[in-house]
Amino acid sequence: MAAAKRGTIQLLGDKRKRGEKIVSLTAYDFPTARIEELAGVDFILVGDSAAMAVHGQGTTLGATMDMMIAHTRAVRAGAPNTLVVGDMPFGSYQGSDEQAVASAVRFLAEGEADAVKLEGGNPRSLSRARAIMESGIPLMGHIGLLPQSVRATGGYRVVTSASAERLLAEAMSLEAAGAFAIVIESVEEALARDLTRAIGIPTIGIGAGRYTDGQILVVSDMLGLTPDFDPKFLRRYADLHSTILQAVTSYAEDVRSGSFPGPENTYSPTGGGVE
Repeated sequence: MAAAKRGTIQLLGDKRKRGEKIVSLTAYDFPTARIEELAGVDFILVGDSAAMAVHGQGTTLGATMDMMIAHTRAVRAGAPNTLVVGDMPFGSYQGSDEQAVASAVRFLAEGEADAVKLEGGNPRSLSRARAIMESGIPLMGHIGLLPQSVRATGGYRVVTSASAERLLAEAMSLEAAGAFAIVIESVEEALARDLTRAIGIPTIGIGAGRYTDGQILVVSDMLGLTPDFDPKFLRRYADLHSTILQAVTSYAEDVRSGSFPGPENTYSPTGGGVE
C-alpha cells in the first residue's frame, strides 16, 4: 500500500479558493498529534504556547529553540502525513536575519517541520521573514495580538479597528514577501473580515471571529485541560480535566485499598510466567 501523501502549504490555498474552512490545532506531543491526524486537521502548529500549556510558565517567552525542536519532532512522529508548522520562539530571530534563518533551518532539519511561523509585521519582522523565505523555507505570518510582545503591550488585549491601517499594511507586506498564510489573533471580527478580504492568502483566526479562512485553538484549552482559562473566543469540546482527575483518583483509591492489581493483572506460571 502506498504511503499517505503529506499535507502541503498548497492545500491551504486550495481550500481558500474553494471556500472551504481550514482546520488547525496546536500539538506538542506524539499521542496528541496522532489523534489530530486521525481527525483530519489541515495543519498542526507546534506553538510556543508549549511554554504555558506543557511547561507551566506564565507566558510564551520562556520557550526555547531546544524545547520547540523536541516538541516538533514528537509531533512529526505522531502526524507524519499532516502539514506541521514550527513556531519561532522569542529570542530565536530578533537578533539578525542570519539568526532567523539558522533557527528556521533547525525547525526543518532537526524538527522535521514543513514550515515556520513568525510573529509580527513590522520592518524588522518583515526583514527576518524575507530572509527565511529567501532561504527556501515556507513561512506563516502572525499579526494582531502578539504574545511574544506581551511585555511591551502591557498584557493580552483585543486589537480594535483603531489599528486597522497598521494591520492591513502588515498583512499586505507579509503577503508580498511570500508568506503562505497569516494567523490573526484577538482581533475584532469586522477587522479580521476586512483583512481576509484584502489579501489573497489564507487567514487563520484565533479570537478573530467567523470570517477568517480557518480557525486554530490551543489543543489543551479546547479539550478542557485548562479549566481556569475561559476567554470569550474559546469553545470547550471536552472536559478532560475532570475525566483525568476522576481516573487518577480512582487509581489511587484502588492502589491504597489493595484492589489493584487484581488477579487479572498478575502473571502466573500458567499464564506465561513472571516477566
